[in-house]
Amino acid sequence: MNLLSSASVFSFFTLISRILGYLRDILIAIFLGASIFADAFFVAFRLPNTFRRLFAEGTFNAAFIPSYTSSKIEDKRGGKKFADDVLSFLLLILLFIVTIVEIFTPYLIFIIAPGFVGDQTKFNLAIELTRITFPFLLFVSLSSFFAGVLNSNNKFAAAAAAPIILNIVLIISLIYSYIQGLDFAKQLSYGVTIAGIIQLIFLIYATKRFYKPALNFSLKLSRKVKFFLKKLLPSVLSSGVTQINILVGTIIASFQSSAVSYLYYADRVYQINLALAGIAVGTVSLPVLSKAFKMKNVKKISEIQNKSFELSLLFSVPASFGLIFASNEIVNALFGYGSFSINDVEMTAAALKFFGYGVPAFALIKILSNFFFARDNTKTPFYVSVFIVFLNISISLSFFNKIGFIIIPIATSISTWVGVFIYIYLLNCKKILLLKNQLIINFTKIMISTIIMLFILIFSLNRFTNYLDYSYNYKAVYLISIVSFVGMFYLLSCYLLGILKLKNYKTN
Repeated sequence: MNLLSSASVFSFFTLISRILGYLRDILIAIFLGASIFADAFFVAFRLPNTFRRLFAEGTFNAAFIPSYTSSKIEDKRGGKKFADDVLSFLLLILLFIVTIVEIFTPYLIFIIAPGFVGDQTKFNLAIELTRITFPFLLFVSLSSFFAGVLNSNNKFAAAAAAPIILNIVLIISLIYSYIQGLDFAKQLSYGVTIAGIIQLIFLIYATKRFYKPALNFSLKLSRKVKFFLKKLLPSVLSSGVTQINILVGTIIASFQSSAVSYLYYADRVYQINLALAGIAVGTVSLPVLSKAFKMKNVKKISEIQNKSFELSLLFSVPASFGLIFASNEIVNALFGYGSFSINDVEMTAAALKFFGYGVPAFALIKILSNFFFARDNTKTPFYVSVFIVFLNISISLSFFNKIGFIIIPIATSISTWVGVFIYIYLLNCKKILLLKNQLIINFTKIMISTIIMLFILIFSLNRFTNYLDYSYNYKAVYLISIVSFVGMFYLLSCYLLGILKLKNYKTN
C-alpha cells in the first residue's frame, strides 16, 4: 500500500464533500445568516454532526480496526463473528440512546445550549429541530461500522465518499424550501435524517464484497467484543478531542448572540484542511500500523510513523499560515452574501484566524493518538484528552466574560498544542516514537515551500483586493483562483525539493 496514494483517494472524496459542504453553508448563510433560526439549527445539528465526525472520522476506527484486524489474522470466521457481534450490540445501544434523547430533548438543549434558556423562542425551536435531526446519529454510527470494515480491507473510497450524500441532500432541501416557500431550518433538519438513511444503504451495498451482516442479539458478549467495548469509550474522547472541544465551545458560545453561528462557519473552513492533514492520513495509516505492531515489525512501524508525520505536516503547515494571513478574505469571499453582514464576516474571520494557529496541532494529535491505538492502548490517549478538554474549558470560562466568544478558538488551539507536546513526551518515554533525522530535513523543506507560498499569497491578495471586497459579487471566483494557483505552486515547490513523490510513501 502507498500512504500518499491512499490518502489522496480519501482526500479527494473528502474534498468533494467539503466543497459541497461549502455550497451548502453559503446557501445557509444567504437564507439564514446568523439569525436565531441559524443558531437553533446549528445547535440541533451540532450534536449528531459531532457524533458523525467522531465516528466517521477515525474514532470508531481507532477501536474497531485493530481488534477486527487481529481477529481476521487469527481466523476469518472469527473475524466475521466479531463484526456481527459488534454490529448487533451497536444497533441496540444506538436505538436506546436515540429513544432517550427524543424523550428528554429539552434537558439536552439545556445542557448543550444553556444560553438559549433566556430566549424561549430560540430554546423551543432548538428542541423541535433536535428531535428531527437526532435519528441521524443512529444511521451515521452504523455507517461508520461498515466504513471501518472497508478501511480494514484497505478500501477507502466509498467510506470517504459517503458524507457527500449529506451535503447533496441538504443543498436539495434548501433549494426546495426556497422554491416552495417552506421553513428553511425545519427542511434542513429533515434532510439531515434522510441523508443518514441513504448513506447507510450506500455503505451496506459497498461492503457486501467483504462482509455480509448477520445480526445476533445475545446478552452474552464474547471476550473480544468486551475488549473492543472497553476500548471504544476512551477512543471516542481521545481520537475526537478536537470535535469535543468544538462542542464545548458551542455550549459556552450560546451565551453570546450569534456566536454559535460564527464558530460554525469558521469551523467549516478549517475542517477542510483537517480532513486532509489529519483524518485522511490517520485513517489510511491505522490499518497498516496495527498490522505492523501485530507482526512486531519495528522497521515498518518506524517507516509508517515518519511518513504519517511528514504527510500531516505537508498538508497542515501551509494551511495554517494561509488561514492566519487570509482569514478575512476567505470568510468574506465564501460567506459574505445576503443575510451575512460585514460584521458577521469580521467576527467569523477573527475566529478562523485563531483556529488557524491550531491546525497543525489538530492534525498531529490524530496521528500521535494512532501510535497508541495501533497497540490497543486507549487508556493513555483517554487521559491526555481529558486533560486537553479540561484545559480548554478552564481557559474559555476564565476569559469569556472579558473578551467574548473569541476565547473559544484561542483556547481550542492552545489546549490542542499542549496535548501534542504531551503525546510526544509520553511516546518518547515509552520509546515507541521512532522518528528519524530525515523528518527534520523534510520539515525544513516544507517550511521553505510554505514561506515562498506565503509571499505569493500576500502579493496576490493585495493585487486583487478590489475584487475581494464585500460588495463584489464574484469575489469567490477570485479567491478560489488565488488559492488554487498558490496551492499548485506550493505542491510544485515540494515536488522539486523531493518531498512529494509517490515512492517516498510506500509501506509494503
